[in-house]
Amino acid sequence: MSSGSYSSTSAVIVAGGVSKRFGRDKALVKLAGKPLISYIVERVINVVDDVIVVVNSEPQKKKIADVINGKAQVLVDYANVQTPLAGAITGFEASRTEYALLLACDTPFLSIEILGLLLELSVNRSAVIPRWPNGNIEPLHASYLTSVAAKAAKNAIETARYDMRGMVDNLRNVRYVSTMVLQQLDPKLMTFFNVNSPNDLNRAEISVRHQAY
Repeated sequence: MSSGSYSSTSAVIVAGGVSKRFGRDKALVKLAGKPLISYIVERVINVVDDVIVVVNSEPQKKKIADVINGKAQVLVDYANVQTPLAGAITGFEASRTEYALLLACDTPFLSIEILGLLLELSVNRSAVIPRWPNGNIEPLHASYLTSVAAKAAKNAIETARYDMRGMVDNLRNVRYVSTMVLQQLDPKLMTFFNVNSPNDLNRAEISVRHQAY
């Protein structure tokens, strides 16, 4: 649900591509018997008004649509460029909301409180992005002014900036939120935990069993 303090909101989940470490679609990798994409969708539907999952092929679309069972819109990104930016553009352009969270498909322990805060802080900003003390940012765990972010992502690709930073560098009026502040809502910062490898999956399984998140 969206708060009365900001306009309608959506979440764009980038789920295209095959993980090299898993050798298969990471969104469908099972954690405690449930696909990773299900964890993401089930968390964000409690925060936003609309959920969009962006994939890179019709076969992947069918598999993910079967898994999430109508809880989100599934779209195919037909861009020729292999970058999360392409998925972001597809999702942003399909969104009918003013603000959108941009998320990855491999972060099963998303904090509802942190996502809500990012959206709350989005008013009159082009983006609200978490930032670590060392300066690293989390552009795939952030909130964006949808129309502005779509243009910024397009500009990045047109200038051969295919990384997420390419989009962020094209934005003005960005608010960065320290992870030390976010730690008050999520003490272990598990919201940023990515399942990038079988070892990460094992760690996530332990967290699920002990509910350590």
